[in-house]
Amino acid sequence: MKRTWLRTSLALSARAALALATAVAAIAATATAASAGDGPPGFWYGTDSWPVTVSGSAPYSEPDIGGAYGGYIGMTGNWDYWLGCGGTEHFLAWSATNSAQADTNFTKYGKGIGTAVYWFLGGPGVDPGYTGTTAEASAWGARQAARTLSDVAGEHVTYPVIWADIELPGDTPAPDNGWSTVYTSPCSGKVKSSSVSAALDRADFNGFANYITAHSSYKVGVYSAPGIWKQIFGTGVYALIPNTYEWTYQPETASLSGAPQGWCLKSGGCAQFFGGQTSSSKYALMWQWSGGGGVRNGVGDFDQIDGSRMS
Repeated sequence: MKRTWLRTSLALSARAALALATAVAAIAATATAASAGDGPPGFWYGTDSWPVTVSGSAPYSEPDIGGAYGGYIGMTGNWDYWLGCGGTEHFLAWSATNSAQADTNFTKYGKGIGTAVYWFLGGPGVDPGYTGTTAEASAWGARQAARTLSDVAGEHVTYPVIWADIELPGDTPAPDNGWSTVYTSPCSGKVKSSSVSAALDRADFNGFANYITAHSSYKVGVYSAPGIWKQIFGTGVYALIPNTYEWTYQPETASLSGAPQGWCLKSGGCAQFFGGQTSSSKYALMWQWSGGGGVRNGVGDFDQIDGSRMS
């Protein structure tokens, strides 16, 4: 006796099992895709400075955490490198490969911001022509801005904001980049005076910003963090930058699994801006949430970018 009913029953069970497995796989894939992307809409994951490995083909994905590779921010110049000083500050943190990958995503696929740039800004204390006057500090900032625009002309920069990197890096020959100390010469590492006023520091930055906006179509932003900004510019009028774009690096995490959604890490902690601004400001544009400021993750520098505020 042929048991056709049994074969039929087994076939139907197999089809049902396959359909169920397919459905489960689809749900899992959808959940994975959703968790891998940045959000809310308009936000993009990116990287900055030293090269990171962005594998695969275009459109490229953010390394390690998934989602679209939304942008690259590279160091186009550095006061120490420009003056030929040497020391641990003598470097350019730039990746032509990451820049090209970000540009491809932006220009061909409409993803992210492409390439942005920053200049490692030197304070008044590393000015070769230091006189202690705000006029000279402003002129020093302007000279750095002129060099920045010269460097930018050699790159394919798609982002409209040029960043001034203002920090206290702890590197030689000037651990404070000349923001709180005057050196006998920019490259000497020898202290002439251990005090620089907030007025001089602000004149330096203003000179940089005014030159960029007067001689190009770029806007100006600042990369810094609340504590560092306060150390350099204090808490008074010289610290306020209500109409200046900002890129912060506080808080940071070494855990890439805690990648942010919006301005807050999944693991807790939200972006902190400076100079009188908060994340709700239209000038709050970027957040280096892992890899910089001494908080290493083993991969590189990771950024959160609000592309909707500078589209």
